Amino acid sequence: MNAQEAQLHYPLADTLPPAGRCIVIAPGVKWIRMGLPFALDHINLWLLRDEVDGRAGWSIVDCCIDAPESRAQWELLFAQELEGLPVLRVIVTHMHPDHIGLAHWLCARWQVSLWVSATDYAVARNACEEDAALGGALSADFMQAHGWNDPADIVRIRERSGFFRNLVPRLPPSYRRMQNDTHLRIGGRDWRCISGFGHAPEHLALYCAATGVLISGDMVLPRISTNVSVYPQEPEADALALFLASIEKFRALPANTLILPSHGKPFTGLHTRIDQLQAHHAARLDEVHTACSAAPRSAFDVLPVLFKRTLDFHQTTFAMGEAVAHLHWLWFQGQVQRTREPDGIYRFTTPVDVPA
Repeated sequence: MNAQEAQLHYPLADTLPPAGRCIVIAPGVKWIRMGLPFALDHINLWLLRDEVDGRAGWSIVDCCIDAPESRAQWELLFAQELEGLPVLRVIVTHMHPDHIGLAHWLCARWQVSLWVSATDYAVARNACEEDAALGGALSADFMQAHGWNDPADIVRIRERSGFFRNLVPRLPPSYRRMQNDTHLRIGGRDWRCISGFGHAPEHLALYCAATGVLISGDMVLPRISTNVSVYPQEPEADALALFLASIEKFRALPANTLILPSHGKPFTGLHTRIDQLQAHHAARLDEVHTACSAAPRSAFDVLPVLFKRTLDFHQTTFAMGEAVAHLHWLWFQGQVQRTREPDGIYRFTTPVDVPA
């Protein structure tokens, strides 16, 4: 446990749900933990006791990627944790593969609707069809423009395909829209949707005031900072400004709210964690600003400033998006200026005072 984690409280300490089973974490809420084949090796999913149109059952919140292992874990859960009741709906916080990957299978298996924001449904559907989220010509040109100039890596990005579609092969053909301040009646309790931006197009967390529980998705995580990136599909975005404004919205919730995050363990200490995340990004922005004061820097140039560990190829594709997000925040704030130089690379530096 690092120093920041020690400032938070974990009500279940180090207890984790065993494979194929759940832990009751709050009234009407069961905690599921599934493995992922990435550096971030797990995702938390949730079963909410529910009733829809007079039928008793469960709502699922988030799905995991589409993989044989994930489907097998769900089958165990259906046999052991549903108490003989059906799944009534599938709710997805946002469109990233570990959250929406199995939505099509779950919805078809139980003949239920997908509940998600309209923006994330549309972006995920487009990613399934276009399949260029982290590869293709657009991504290769974007990475080159921000300083990643290794020829072999650029060819690899240009030829890369299948990443999103391999994890999210399809989506349900229809959905039910959720948006900020949508109220869902789940298990006799009111859950309010809280929108968040910067991590996903239109992320929706779920808050139940009656039980003091926030299903935070990826907006508030206890151990790591959420990935906040600029992507080639929206190359001029100010993603970090959107994210920082979004997490500040959660400060209106009670300090003792129980946070159910998508990664890590359930915790309390919401306001402390918001302070930590704001301070983390302020420190990184200060470091990037200092680097740009010394010399013009591309996003690729500032990777060692933001990331002290060695990054592999896959991690670098995500890290580049984060580097651009931090540079863009400084750029939109007027703290650095951006120039596209003759080699085609965007570089950022602190403005030079022009004599009167």
